Amino acid sequence: MPELPEVETVRRQLEPLVSGAKIIDARAHRSPKFTPALEAIGSTVANIHRRGKYLLMGLLDPSQATGGQPGRELIVHLGMTGALHVDDASPNDPYERASWDLADGRTLWFRDIRRFGRIAVVPAGDHQTLPTLHHLGPEPFDPALDGPRFHRALAASRSRVKTHLLSQRPIAGVGNIYADEALWRAEVNPSVRRVGPARAEALLGHIRDVLAEALDHGGTTLRDYRTPDRSTGQNQFRLDCYGRSGRPCRRCATPLTSRELDQRTTTWCPHCQAR
Repeated sequence: MPELPEVETVRRQLEPLVSGAKIIDARAHRSPKFTPALEAIGSTVANIHRRGKYLLMGLLDPSQATGGQPGRELIVHLGMTGALHVDDASPNDPYERASWDLADGRTLWFRDIRRFGRIAVVPAGDHQTLPTLHHLGPEPFDPALDGPRFHRALAASRSRVKTHLLSQRPIAGVGNIYADEALWRAEVNPSVRRVGPARAEALLGHIRDVLAEALDHGGTTLRDYRTPDRSTGQNQFRLDCYGRSGRPCRRCATPLTSRELDQRTTTWCPHCQAR
């Protein structure tokens, strides 16, 4: 599933392509997960933001002046296999789940092979109908998020530390890949239920590092992730832990191990990350 670096890479490429574009028509797969795409007809895309793993496109309705505050948001969650592209014509693709015709003749469209993505149109800032988005923790690079605050967020749950990170409550945008990477760097076992203040602060620093590095390399493409220009990420060639089960730890040479942890495949070093 695309995580913060992948979604932010998509946002950065997409914003200059569609900001200021008026949506004159739309189509959607019959699933109620995609039909809200039709509600954007007649609106103008004012901007694109990201919150956690969600893309938020600010919409100006026809009665609103250009440059005003968007009254609504078109929200897209990429799911596991979602991708957004802008083309000169409507695509002939069996995996198209939604598309928006723009006034200049181009089409913005959402491709999603496994249909785990989701589209919503809501009043700007009102995310109560999307509980995961509504309850997201702070953004990783929020300067207000410091070590003590992060430690308190981790201590608020008795879940395993990796499971709690994936809940998006203590911090937004971290998924399976970057949780494994950050925990490996911090030498924290993913199954522990308590992380002390010093280790929590170190873990926060490593989360920021792995996310920033992945952003610098366009995200991680393991199979389906593509940017709007159809490029793949390059961060998959830099992973230290995720997906390397059985291979030697880059720090101590102990073979990395892997098992399901709360239904998520997890990789760690049994020596460096001993409980």
